[in-house]
Amino acid sequence: MKIVYWSDYACPYCYIGEERLKKAASAVPGLKEVEIEMKAFQLDPSAGEHAAEDTQTRFAAKYGISFDDAGKQIDMISAMGRAEGLDFRYAQTRFTNTMDAHRLTKLAYHEGNKAAAQKLIDRLFHAYFTENRELADKDLLQHIGEECGLDPEKIRGLLDSDLYRDEVLLDEREAAMYGIHAVPFFVIGKYGISGAQSTEGMKAAILKALEDHEETDTQEGMTCGPTGCRIR
Repeated sequence: MKIVYWSDYACPYCYIGEERLKKAASAVPGLKEVEIEMKAFQLDPSAGEHAAEDTQTRFAAKYGISFDDAGKQIDMISAMGRAEGLDFRYAQTRFTNTMDAHRLTKLAYHEGNKAAAQKLIDRLFHAYFTENRELADKDLLQHIGEECGLDPEKIRGLLDSDLYRDEVLLDEREAAMYGIHAVPFFVIGKYGISGAQSTEGMKAAILKALEDHEETDTQEGMTCGPTGCRIR
């Protein structure tokens, strides 16, 4: 079975949703092989190479809420991440451009090492949400790529060029073509899941896909888009 999902490394619900997806897949009886592919979706392609402000200030301005209310929302999302076993430190994140992080992910996929690609994805999420690093930092990306087993020269060549930029933009055009305007968005067989559904909800979708139902079922969950994340 192949599962495809659109995601961005700066999206809190994407990190949570990806973790729930892995748990759901491992909980399906008889599911021996599952291929999970991440497609790129930049929340803010215009973001700079360095964080312009702290997360709480940016969050308050983005959603038009008070600084204190922004802090409460951030704490709530962080608690959701920690409930999944993630060391989730959303309040200290440093928001930057994620194009190079997505291009590095494309390199991992093109190298044909799926295990390395998944390790890279997990490592980049961890760098952003736990270590609170700037994902536009080329030195950081070089280090993480090497740590995950990618060739140092190929990483350096990627970061010094526009290699795989078109592939990232193609992912985003494909998302638009399918009417995907917020992430995460998962495609499991013929079923679409919008947002960070519960682990049980994702497991149910996997089971339905395995049964090869013909009717497509789209569920709604928590998402982030260019205009912001859905907050309660």
